[in-house]
Amino acid sequence: MQNGPEKDPDDGAHTPQDRTDPAVQGRQDAPRPAAGDAQQETRDDGAQGHGLSAEDLVPGLSDAIAAEEIESLHQRAEAAEAERDELKDRLLRSLAETENVRRRADRDRKDAEIYGGTKLARDLLSVHDNMERALAAADDTLRENHAAFLEGVELTRRELLNAFAKHRIETVVPDKGEKFDPNRHQAMFEAPVPGATPGTVIEVMQAGFTIGDRLLRPALVGIAKAVPKPAEEPAPASGGDAPAASGESEAGDPGDGDADTADGTRGQGG
Repeated sequence: MQNGPEKDPDDGAHTPQDRTDPAVQGRQDAPRPAAGDAQQETRDDGAQGHGLSAEDLVPGLSDAIAAEEIESLHQRAEAAEAERDELKDRLLRSLAETENVRRRADRDRKDAEIYGGTKLARDLLSVHDNMERALAAADDTLRENHAAFLEGVELTRRELLNAFAKHRIETVVPDKGEKFDPNRHQAMFEAPVPGATPGTVIEVMQAGFTIGDRLLRPALVGIAKAVPKPAEEPAPASGGDAPAASGESEAGDPGDGDADTADGTRGQGG
């Protein structure tokens, strides 16, 4: 009688006593190694058995791995430094742009406070000019008869100038003899004035105004120019003979006189 195949002692068929045995139970629960791992362990055991390491099997392997790791670390460090520099540059640019925006906003705010009423101030200059003309046209008789009215006009003009001063609007009235300034003055005419320096103010026709640091209206002035020199008389010629006088008395022809005398003698003799 032929016996059947022998059963593996680790097979699932165990006796009830084996199922209760802890050694058998532990052997059943332990994971079995994979085929590749088993081969690697076999090679490692063989190498260790012969006293060989990975460096002995592949000479220079550790140096190559170390060089690759060092090169990789250098590349990562360079990339990190480049990214850091880029982020730093972007941060500095953002900070500079923010500062420029803040300064621009602050300058615009100040300009709006000072120069916001430029158009209104320019329109009110004609009111000031009319008051100046009214006061300049008043003679002594009008001042005596309408003193209260002219005083009211003068007070109104002063109040207008005070309102201008609150908004940094100032008059530009150059003195006579002051040097002409093309940035604040406008020349209306030039005239030679004895004793005046050329290029200086000799007359103010209309006052100018400034608002803050800007010119609102230039002052209309007349300026002096150089006085032309008189023409020099020609000097008389020296060392020459005096011209001959042509005032000789015109005498008659001597022949004609003799003829008349002869005719007279003949007339008497006849």
